[in-house]
Amino acid sequence: MGSLESGIPATKRDTTAARWGRQHPFLQRNRSRLSRFFLLKKLNYIQLICTAAVFFFFVVLFQMFLPGLVINDTKSDKPTKKKEEEERLRLPPDLIVFKESGVFDFGEDVRLEPTKLLMKFHTDNTQSSSTSDGYNLTSLTTTQRFGFRKPKLALVFADLLADPEQMKMVTVSNALLEIGYAIEVYSLEDGPVHGVWQQMGVSVTILETKHHPSSCVIDWLNYDGVIVNSLEARSLFTCFMQEPFKSLPLVWVINERTLAVRSRQYNSTGHTELLTDWKKIFSRASVVVFHDYLLPILYSEFDAGNFYVIPGSPEEAWKAKTLDFPQKDDMVISIVGSQFLYKGQWLEHALLLEALRPLFSGYNSESYYSHLKIIVLGGESASNYSVAIETISQNLTYPKDVVKHVSVAGNVDKILESSDLVIYGSFLEEQSFPEILMKAMALGKPIVAPDLLNIKKHVNDRVTGYLFPKKNPKVLSQIVLEVIREEKISPLAQNIGLMGKAAVKDMMALETIEGYAVLLENILKFSSEVASPKDVQTVPPKLREGWSWHLFETLMDASPNNRTARSYEFIANVEGHWNHTSGEAMKFGVVNDDSFVYEIWEGERYVQVISSKKRQEDEELKGRALQYHGTWEDVYKNAKRADRSKNDLHERDEGELLRTGQPLCIYEPYFGEGTWSFLHEYSLYRGIGMSVKGRRTGMDDIDASSRLPLFNNPYYRDALGDFGAFFAIANKIDRLHRNAWIGFQSWRATARKESLSRIAENALLNAIKTRKHGDALYFWVRMDKDPRNPLQKSFWSFCDSINAGNCRFAYNETLKKMYSVKNVDSLPPMPEDADTWSVMHSWALPTRSFLEFVMFSRMFVDSLDAQVYEEHHRTNRCYLSLSKDKHCYSRLLELLVNVWAYHSARRIVYVDPATGIMQEQHIQKNRRGQMWVQWFEYTTLKTMDEDLAEEADSDRRVGHWIWPWTGEVVWQGSLEKERQRKNVEKEEKKKRSKDKLNRMRNRNSRQKVIGKYVKPPPENGTITGNATL
Repeated sequence: MGSLESGIPATKRDTTAARWGRQHPFLQRNRSRLSRFFLLKKLNYIQLICTAAVFFFFVVLFQMFLPGLVINDTKSDKPTKKKEEEERLRLPPDLIVFKESGVFDFGEDVRLEPTKLLMKFHTDNTQSSSTSDGYNLTSLTTTQRFGFRKPKLALVFADLLADPEQMKMVTVSNALLEIGYAIEVYSLEDGPVHGVWQQMGVSVTILETKHHPSSCVIDWLNYDGVIVNSLEARSLFTCFMQEPFKSLPLVWVINERTLAVRSRQYNSTGHTELLTDWKKIFSRASVVVFHDYLLPILYSEFDAGNFYVIPGSPEEAWKAKTLDFPQKDDMVISIVGSQFLYKGQWLEHALLLEALRPLFSGYNSESYYSHLKIIVLGGESASNYSVAIETISQNLTYPKDVVKHVSVAGNVDKILESSDLVIYGSFLEEQSFPEILMKAMALGKPIVAPDLLNIKKHVNDRVTGYLFPKKNPKVLSQIVLEVIREEKISPLAQNIGLMGKAAVKDMMALETIEGYAVLLENILKFSSEVASPKDVQTVPPKLREGWSWHLFETLMDASPNNRTARSYEFIANVEGHWNHTSGEAMKFGVVNDDSFVYEIWEGERYVQVISSKKRQEDEELKGRALQYHGTWEDVYKNAKRADRSKNDLHERDEGELLRTGQPLCIYEPYFGEGTWSFLHEYSLYRGIGMSVKGRRTGMDDIDASSRLPLFNNPYYRDALGDFGAFFAIANKIDRLHRNAWIGFQSWRATARKESLSRIAENALLNAIKTRKHGDALYFWVRMDKDPRNPLQKSFWSFCDSINAGNCRFAYNETLKKMYSVKNVDSLPPMPEDADTWSVMHSWALPTRSFLEFVMFSRMFVDSLDAQVYEEHHRTNRCYLSLSKDKHCYSRLLELLVNVWAYHSARRIVYVDPATGIMQEQHIQKNRRGQMWVQWFEYTTLKTMDEDLAEEADSDRRVGHWIWPWTGEVVWQGSLEKERQRKNVEKEEKKKRSKDKLNRMRNRNSRQKVIGKYVKPPPENGTITGNATL
């Protein structure tokens, strides 16, 4: 780069450079006496040379330590010669050399692009367009959206205090409600904004998670997406990072810089595990949203490819409402710039100072004093930027102490408050309106800025601010002379400042609302019963072109005094909890003397406990050493005896003992730790974990994958969902379930507060004991009150709405394949009367009837899988969903028990989960002539089951076939084979025993006879027989 001196209008520059060029080779050779004498005599000449050398030294040193960004020029076309000549004519003559060397190309198009997210959005939109309404997935099916309910969003806050971020989310939520979203608010703490949300018609729930912050108390699957605000809601991520909530779309809005600042110390203090934990939380979010383009750079260490910027916030206008400006004598002009640092910044400041020089045209002596001060705000406090600014001002012949450099760190607000005129001196084309200009406008300061794209978009020239051409800084001089007259701001400029203050009050609101609407449109995938939101352009201008100030006018005084301090306190608490003791909190706090005494006392107590344990162990070992252990033969016999009685005598835990003798056991299928808080823990209920990883510790829950290896395959575990628990329980049920009745209840029913109360449980048990309804299906979650069915549609209409319009087609094709019929085009009739049906797998049946239902279900699932598996397994798409869906079968199977119970002539009874009142649905006598009894009777299903078992036993079928993996394969032939196998094992056992006895006899026959044992006579006894005395 050229030197700084060439950018300043100095006199006789060429002559000085020529002299320096002539003197440089002269200094490299040996000087003569004449030349040395000449140099000694020309002292003024030597001083000039030294001054120039020192100046160049500072310029080079300044350039070495300047921070910089890589500037990308996105323009591919080279400028024409005519255009270059026009730009040359605009520049001052002494700046042409900078243009030719490329230094005058100020920051060009520095952009932050979320490449991974944009590519993902593009891919998802392309794939979703291929399955849009009316597109044929097969030759016979089309998918469609019904739109029976609104898309639901959950907004999560750390508190409900009045602050700018609450105002932003209230404004965005008003627009989202207008385009068709339904919103519910959750908060960890209450606050004055609670009333604002209620005024909008939004329900607010305060989460009681202080004592159990990691527990999941909300069924987040009820929502299509979740928006979490602020770092202080971190505790809820322990729930979102667990199944079944891992795949839920989650937007995390971060407005604080505190973690970015604090995390820089984690590596140096050895807290890498805490840093890793934060990274895991950041990676869980589908999208992390920031309100400016600097925050993603500060948080770059946590970037998982999910950072996204939606610019805009009312924060600056909010802060300006509570500020009082200090009284001052001097008039201050502040030169501010971009929040990014780049190499061309020093040249921009030089150009601006040159343009402001005419304000001091009356300066002609050192005694000159001006009340006009210029503050250059930029650079870092540790850099040499102050020296550079001072050198530039001296070369521009500014009066002493008029131009001053102030670093950005911690000084922006103070400088802007004391300024009378703010000049934006950065020519960098940023992606959004500069935040520092928003601060100045919010304070009512007149602003002067270059005509950059994002500045022209929000600032009207000579209405809300002043604009000058980017590549013609001389216009700035004219503007400044108009604004400042006799070292005072002109009345016109003051009015423009007030107009700017009014304009900035609602600035960027439109961009923020549209940004959130577009983001949600890209990341949320709605099921077929959900209506698509309307376009954001349909929102009335009153709601999308300004922030909701009218809702917060009375709450401005209730805002927190220092939000940043609260954020730092929260980060410190997280660090303290991570270290298990508050005294170890990152070594940032002061250690209490009492903690040292406590550590000594704890150490002494630990030594005493260890000594006591060692003494007890020694006594126990000493006691055992004196015991008689018997021979190895005794140990062998005891082990064999325990092994033989192993299957006959097994220990039972308390839960199993309590369940023995009761008529009913209700199983609760679950997947993941996020469901634990919704499961019951007393004897009537028993959990069944669909995955080994998420099972509860210390509970006698059933492992579905160990009972049925099919669930080791994640594809079927996800595709079947809770329905798979029926297959796992029914497989060899005698070893697990010994109760006369069996029931199931979804954990989601508990989350919706529709599980059985104690009163309803007792009513159900009494009905079972007295056989009040005989062989009946009892259920307690109604279809007509399901949130997915707000219009209370009929059975088949509801089934179609949650299966992309293909429920009837799927049932028809599956039953045809299942029963091997071709000419059946009708469905099993399900009456459309005032009664209702069961949803969410919450019902009870006699155990024998349950096994019959499972027998029917296995064949139904097998036929359904034969249609869907190949396409769904390959592309994760099926005709029962509008988008990619790993739970393809589950929604169709959710309603299957109703079809089976109705057409197998069983009574269907609804149990009110709160009161236990029972009401029979679809009375049997009204069903006559409508039931397909011959299709669902036991003998028909048993014959079909035996046929499939025989086919599976013969290994005749080739290819993918799920039926043998869903349960036992039993038919008459398999029973004969099992009987024969047991007979063979029995004969082999007898043969082994006989061989063992023969070996023992052979060993005894080979042993030599030692002699006959003769009992000796007693010493003092009577002698009988032929003995002699």
